[in-house]
Amino acid sequence: MGQEIRDLEPHQIKDREHGSIIVIIATDAPLLPHQLRRVARRASLGIGRMGGISGAGSGDLFLAFSTTPTGTPDRVGVSALRMLDEERIDPVYEATVQATEEAIVNALLAAKTMTGADDLQVPALPHDRLREVLRRYGRLRP
Repeated sequence: MGQEIRDLEPHQIKDREHGSIIVIIATDAPLLPHQLRRVARRASLGIGRMGGISGAGSGDLFLAFSTTPTGTPDRVGVSALRMLDEERIDPVYEATVQATEEAIVNALLAAKTMTGADDLQVPALPHDRLREVLRRYGRLRP
């Protein structure tokens, strides 16, 4: 979109990326801590699909957690843990990438024009012009 809607670019943009993103991933899949670390890493793939490069100035943070109950310990304090088999975790990775992409699109569409430090104004993405560009490239469903 940046190549198609050029007149809305902020005037003080520097060559280097300075943005940051925080991605929180919640799932009800029964995952152990090492699996959740792998899920969190997949957020960067969704950001990359949207054009993010995680430049030297970015402060990207990813956190993943599971809401699956851990179970009640028995009388000696041992809990039986459930976990998703490693052979079946790929759909969780795929969902993480897709959900990250969708969250970025939703944030772009919901954003309002804002003024930040040094009176830098960043305009909202105009939905009518966005639809026009998407239609031109065959990306808009009728």
